Amino acid sequence: MDNNYKLDEQKLKDPAKPSGPIQVRKLKIWVDRDLCIGAATCIAVAPKTFLLDSQAKAVILDSVDQEEDSVIIDSAKSCPVAAIIIEDDKGNRIFPK
Repeated sequence: MDNNYKLDEQKLKDPAKPSGPIQVRKLKIWVDRDLCIGAATCIAVAPKTFLLDSQAKAVILDSVDQEEDSVIIDSAKSCPVAAIIIEDDKGNRIFPK
């Protein structure tokens, strides 16, 4: 695996809940670890938001705040198994619908 993706060099948004849910501005984001297959398309689209942990499951980085909302949503849409769930601040599902 590429050294750019080393988890120990990154800070998690919430170390107690590495895959969320977390709140970023008006988005609530989390990864369904049972669905996640480690395809890493989320990292390709939103490298400031996601990284794979030692179990090849997506986790949410502290730098998520630097990513545009549209990029975070696009990263969820890029997931081949729709393992990234996003809701708005009112609890309405943005993706997957």
